[in-house]
Amino acid sequence: MKKIVFLVIMFSVCLQGYSQDELNAKFKPIPKKNAEIKEVIPPPKENTPKAEPPVAEKPDPLKINPEELFKDTNLYKKESNVDGIFYRRNQFLGSFKTTSFTSTIRYRDAAFVDGDKIKVYLNDKVVEPEVSLDGEFKGFKINLVNGINKIDFEALNEGSASPNTAEFQVYDDKGVAIEASQWNVGTGYKATIIIVKE
Repeated sequence: MKKIVFLVIMFSVCLQGYSQDELNAKFKPIPKKNAEIKEVIPPPKENTPKAEPPVAEKPDPLKINPEELFKDTNLYKKESNVDGIFYRRNQFLGSFKTTSFTSTIRYRDAAFVDGDKIKVYLNDKVVEPEVSLDGEFKGFKINLVNGINKIDFEALNEGSASPNTAEFQVYDDKGVAIEASQWNVGTGYKATIIIVKE
């Protein structure tokens, strides 16, 4: 029994000696940083974004009242928003002036691809009867007439997730972006942009 007690005491002393070894070392203060020597940190590498087309500096908006524009019930469905649902309405996306002879309109699904479909009108005439929106841009080129060129995007459905959402871009004949935005409309409602050719 004395041997076991002696072994336990010796084992404890050995462990205590090893565990306190760092306390026996002399204190070493952290040296002061030399203010004259500055460490140069290279700037982080930036991912080079894809070149975006140049954007027109400031489009000249026209004074168009959306309420007056959407008054014609033969062309535009009446607003029927209820509490918590604000996309059951027509959406005015703006009006812009240009001197271009042609314009390119491009569009795609703005959120995740959920089966949204649209119909496209130019000056109240159907240009594209049915377009399924996906992740890639689709579009068409139009010849602009002098004066007002009204483009309507009508939501044919809302896909599997309401509302009908899309991102669109409008370019002039030099490839300069006139407008880029999004719409969120319910089935049967239209998103409208007006381009005025001077």
